[in-house]
Amino acid sequence: MCLIAVRWQPEAPEPLLLLGNRDEVYDRPAAPLAWWDDRAILAGRDLRAGGTWLGMTRQGRCAALTNFRQPAASRPDAPSRGALPVQALASSEPASAFLEALRPDAARHNPFNLLLYDGRELLGYQSRDDRMLHLAPGLHLLSNGDFNAPWPKAEALRAALADAPEDDAALLKLLEDDRGFEDAHLPHTGVPLPWERALAPIFIRTPTYGTRASTLVRIGRADVRVVEQGFGPEGPLARTEIAFFRQDPQGA
Repeated sequence: MCLIAVRWQPEAPEPLLLLGNRDEVYDRPAAPLAWWDDRAILAGRDLRAGGTWLGMTRQGRCAALTNFRQPAASRPDAPSRGALPVQALASSEPASAFLEALRPDAARHNPFNLLLYDGRELLGYQSRDDRMLHLAPGLHLLSNGDFNAPWPKAEALRAALADAPEDDAALLKLLEDDRGFEDAHLPHTGVPLPWERALAPIFIRTPTYGTRASTLVRIGRADVRVVEQGFGPEGPLARTEIAFFRQDPQGA
């Protein structure tokens, strides 16, 4: 994912609401949201490296990943970061224990942010500074910088969510905002300015790279609902909607 908004209300009937856009080159093959044949997870799948960017289990465990945009620190021979959400979902450990165990190995990967909900707690991990965050109830935004860094796209989505209706269609529509921002407001991540401009909107459109999927996840105490809208270079593709009862509804 390259933009995630998560509303965390642990005492509410719906503890977790997540909205996210996955941005990627169009020629990287990927399978849409589905239950995997070889693992008990619901996720899209990167068909080149085999991992995912966002997934969940029948127990309501949820993991999502963003890359930290730092070209100077990127190593072409590093292992795929998409394996990390898969490992997080396969684990039965509390989120804090899983992330603690991950820390010694995190530097093998190019910089990343990992969000993990274990049914009780919502935690984040920033690999670039080896920092684990226990996220407080409320709204959190994450792009390709630190957790809750005030990137223009993140703050624009935060403001839009404040007035948005609660229905799925309206929330997903917020993720299609392709308006840019003034240069003075852009982050400085080490890419050329024209590319910084192209990557700035909530919804990205370039000839070769863009938003490939918009996803909404609702994790309630008893059930989970996921909607994924796919996109290609020519526009919208298929929409997938999956709902299921949690196997352990008391976990939240």
